[in-house]
Amino acid sequence: MSSYEFSIIATGLSIDGDEWEDSFYEAGCDDALVGVRRGLFVLDFNREAATLAEAVESACADMRRAGATIVRIEPDPLVSPSDIAERAAITRQAISLYVNGERGEGFPPPVACVSGSRPLWKWSEVAVWLHAAGKIDHSVVEAAQLFERLNFDAYFVSQHASADAPASTRKL
Repeated sequence: MSSYEFSIIATGLSIDGDEWEDSFYEAGCDDALVGVRRGLFVLDFNREAATLAEAVESACADMRRAGATIVRIEPDPLVSPSDIAERAAITRQAISLYVNGERGEGFPPPVACVSGSRPLWKWSEVAVWLHAAGKIDHSVVEAAQLFERLNFDAYFVSQHASADAPASTRKL
């Protein structure tokens, strides 16, 4: 067994009172630091499991059992050049050269805030590129792809659930 660290952001329980803390604990989230940030529940897990996928999926199941709705799983799938440098343990200067096409070929284009001063890249695409360039281990690519898939699944589930709600209460 290995220990995996990740965070899950959720809604769905009343923030008033202390009942939500007990709900998470009783549902099996006793290996997480539980808090509220910006009106959302944030559970920072350090979960033991055979694989990262098993750790995250079991944590999500425990949170749903507590009555929570998963909003997102972090680390975030969108990254800045600084995030890329930190996750890949490469200097910010090297990442800047990759991003600007001054070193290596075919670095993925940004996917968000493209016209702004702080563009963002899809971590799963960058991880594949960095692995092909020999800069990171394949396990990092697998983790990036797992988080992307799980976040897509969480988004799909929340959109499906809100589609059944009255129009005035649906999430955008």
